[in-house]
Amino acid sequence: MPTDVIMPQMGESIFEGTITKWLKRPGDKVQRDEPLFEISTDKVDAEIPAPATGVLKEIKVTEGATVQVNTIVGVIDAEGAAVAATPAPAAQSAPAVSASAAQAAPSAPPAAAPMAASSDGGPAVDVVMPQMGESIFEGTITKWLKKPGDKVQRDEPLFEISTDKVDAEIPAPSTGILREIKAAEGSTVQVNTVVAVIGGAGAPKAAATAAAPVAPPAAVAAAVAQPAAPATTHAANSSESVRSSPLVRRIARENNVDLGGVPGTGLGGRITKQDIQGFVQQHGPQAGAPARPATPPPAAAAPVQPVQPAVAPPPAARPAAAAPVVHQELPGELVPMTPMRKKIAERMVDSKHTSAHVHTVFKVDMTRIVKHREKIRKQWEARNGVKLTFMPFVAKALMHGVRVKPVVNSSVIGDGIQYHRNINIGIAVALEWGLIVPVVKQAENLSFVGLQRGITDLGERARNKKLLPDEVQGGTITITNPGIYGPQFGTPIILQPQVAILGMGGIFKEPVVITDDDGNDSIAVRHIIRLTLGYDHRIIDGADADQFMVAIRSYLENFNEDIG
Repeated sequence: MPTDVIMPQMGESIFEGTITKWLKRPGDKVQRDEPLFEISTDKVDAEIPAPATGVLKEIKVTEGATVQVNTIVGVIDAEGAAVAATPAPAAQSAPAVSASAAQAAPSAPPAAAPMAASSDGGPAVDVVMPQMGESIFEGTITKWLKKPGDKVQRDEPLFEISTDKVDAEIPAPSTGILREIKAAEGSTVQVNTVVAVIGGAGAPKAAATAAAPVAPPAAVAAAVAQPAAPATTHAANSSESVRSSPLVRRIARENNVDLGGVPGTGLGGRITKQDIQGFVQQHGPQAGAPARPATPPPAAAAPVQPVQPAVAPPPAARPAAAAPVVHQELPGELVPMTPMRKKIAERMVDSKHTSAHVHTVFKVDMTRIVKHREKIRKQWEARNGVKLTFMPFVAKALMHGVRVKPVVNSSVIGDGIQYHRNINIGIAVALEWGLIVPVVKQAENLSFVGLQRGITDLGERARNKKLLPDEVQGGTITITNPGIYGPQFGTPIILQPQVAILGMGGIFKEPVVITDDDGNDSIAVRHIIRLTLGYDHRIIDGADADQFMVAIRSYLENFNEDIG
């Protein structure tokens, strides 16, 4: 049966891609998930895996052509009875990176591919890295919750992963014994890569945590160690620390190039396909990496920093090569960043490089709300079954401000401004291991009680690693509340591609000058909060930002809504 190969959607704002290279020719046999062709978009270069096993029957779009997403670019024909007899994974009818695959939620078990009977007589099931969102093509295994030989129940948490969108626990796809782990903790692998095997009762196979996954895509990260010459391994490992796509990393490995010495021209210093190809063209293979040693270095030896006079100096935005030496000379412990910490760092730097950040701070008298909350809180919480916080009051005020100044609820798209129809409020949640921003979708349609319930639910599931990928995407404006820890105010960084973020300081009792209707002044103790708006000065002027904040202040100081 023929299977269409389509141009995948590589991100929310990407609607077309250019086919730069076909890795197979018509008549060639292909395996499901084997790299089939390379594409380039304005965000990423990537290898696209085959959606099915069979023979490449037809190429409909030639190299160099740019086509819209979901366009059929090729056709794969099944190999006949031998293939038909093999149980096919549920996702075989569509490419692994198609929009339909992106709807899979992490709360469901990862796709399980039945295998031939295991050596212990029971059926064996592959555990694969799940697709955690439209624009996510790889994930890092941060922790295995079971070890080989352990019994596992279907839907029981099996391992934890981290992607650039969300951290999540992945449940077991079936009940049985964990026979083999194929990807070690810390490994970054592409979606649909086999990371473990669950079999029936019996002795497990030895854990192959250092072995490569079965028939992995070519761009599997070097952390899933494969037998290779030491110089290539060094180049791959050091290359993982810089921003690049799987395609770029593969080109670097093939030419033994250390990406740490390749200047990146992409956003935030990202190394593009053109950057690595130009570097190889100028310096030749093996540039930027040490000469290949005759024997592998000891396993415990620290990686040697490559020194190559011919390599162009790194861009100013990248840490200097000598920095690690300074750290080595100082007492203390050097620990690697977690995958989430790396992603937070990348996003914060990207945002600073993208948006012209300006901040404005307003003092707001919260006395009316504080006293009203104290008066009704116990009965309200008993009636609605959720804790009453100050966040929904501020969220309601923010939405009032958006109605006054809609530009604050927008995004920059190329040379245009997209005014969002809905107000999707991101609520920053501090975790023990980092920060995440789940999104309350269409908040303008929620009641006060609905807002509080939504905020509480997302916060609890964020702390328990139960968020769905869609719940951390699609935000249009963000609220962050460091005030719970006691600061007067902060200057938060905008979450791209949004253009504004509202920061809440602590609520403090302060002496305030009060003027009555007759113009008489007096001093009173009031509950004061400082709200900070961080905004993108490319499209939001100071007057608009301040009028937005005036609307928020007026709403809070004169709050008179029925909160349910």
